[in-house]
Amino acid sequence: MEHIGSCYNGATKFGRMEGEGEYTFPTNTRYVGEMKDGMFHGKGVLYFPNGSKYESTWENGIAKQGTFTFADGLQYQEKDWSYCDGYDRRFYTERCNGLRPAGKSQITDLHPPRAIPDGCYDCGDGFYNPSTRVVTAYTGRFLRSADDQEHEWIVRTCRKAWDEVCGAEPEKSAAARLDKAPAIFVSSPR
Repeated sequence: MEHIGSCYNGATKFGRMEGEGEYTFPTNTRYVGEMKDGMFHGKGVLYFPNGSKYESTWENGIAKQGTFTFADGLQYQEKDWSYCDGYDRRFYTERCNGLRPAGKSQITDLHPPRAIPDGCYDCGDGFYNPSTRVVTAYTGRFLRSADDQEHEWIVRTCRKAWDEVCGAEPEKSAAARLDKAPAIFVSSPR
């Protein structure tokens, strides 16, 4: 296990994981729970580095019944999922704690939002640098190189470190066009 960057702390039987234990993957995802013959077996929880978790009952390494909980406490539901459905745009923390007053609105589920390094985007699991096309974890650790499809999605969708003026262009507004238009006088009948 040490050769691939994982480790195990717990009971063993005949040199294999058996009983209660904690297995840590090279990605720092941890499994805490019951083992049998070197596999997840019984009740156990996968804890992900971003704070989310997957609680399940396992049989010979296969999850049979489980629930996924996001880092903010939102529990995923396969049926009757009402979060992020297009009708309610509130973040989960806003659903739990209410909306903030005008002028102090949340722009991410994390409030205040994470500061984004100059020239980068916050893509949900880390920061994306479009110059290098690299995604790094919020801790700075390398996560992946973005392909063309991910690059396009991040640049189109994700929050960026800089502000841009958007909306109407003053020189193209109706008022500006009227100022430049020749004056037309119409006399009214008396």
